[in-house]
Amino acid sequence: MLPPLPLRPHDTDKSRMGRVLVIAGSRGMAGAAVLCTEAAMRSGCGYVYVATVSAISPELTTAMPSAILRCGVDRHRAHLIWDDVPMLVDAARSADAVIVGPGLGDGVEGWLPEFLARAEHRTMVIDADALNALARRREMLQVLPADCVLTPHAGEAARLLGWGDDRARVEASRDAAISRLCTITAATIVLKGAGTLVAQRGRPTQTNATGNAGLAKAGSGDVLSGIIGALLARGMTAYDAAIAATWLHGRAADVLAAEVGEESYISSDLGRALGRAFSDYARHLAE
Repeated sequence: MLPPLPLRPHDTDKSRMGRVLVIAGSRGMAGAAVLCTEAAMRSGCGYVYVATVSAISPELTTAMPSAILRCGVDRHRAHLIWDDVPMLVDAARSADAVIVGPGLGDGVEGWLPEFLARAEHRTMVIDADALNALARRREMLQVLPADCVLTPHAGEAARLLGWGDDRARVEASRDAAISRLCTITAATIVLKGAGTLVAQRGRPTQTNATGNAGLAKAGSGDVLSGIIGALLARGMTAYDAAIAATWLHGRAADVLAAEVGEESYISSDLGRALGRAFSDYARHLAE
């Protein structure tokens, strides 16, 4: 059963619809930040802040003029470093939910533990390069709170489990792999792939029924993280936000597959299909 989505009162304003901070991007990977940011905005939140390196700020401003940028001062650096932690912590104070990981590039493990320790709230989506940083500091998994969401694909899940790059071991027993992750961390786990699984310690594992093989393209996970982050910022629990977001993400992909086929839609198309996905979600709840 799908959880209800947050209400959008007719008399609301942007300050009451949630604020998301996206910590993403590096030189050459501005697209990951753009995809995540657009998905968050198209999922109904009022504000999206992006914390990233100054080197890509012109690209982000051009692609997403509605986002609010927080950048380091050094325009020559390719990626975020430990010196940026004060800026990241300050940016997080304005947010109801934080997304960290898409397109961050190298060196995330050098500053992520400090950021997690200093962030005042812990409602967070951890994805992509931040997951790989956690895999190199696996003790951090044990202290993540229940209002975090981790979104690994099979390879990332294998690394989080200490199985090296043995993604085949995860794919051979996806239910067992996600159950094992839930014994390690209290966070909600979204194990991406055909029949994406959502689980949390003490909660039943849910299998997502939407989506298709066209999602097997770079950037689709960045879109999913943006949707989850927006729903968290709007007040959903981590478990419910993960279930709803995976359905919406997959439904957007199904809409596009019906229009142009699985081969031809790309991840940047998913954002424009989210409106139809949200309408279909509401219809599904009403049935």
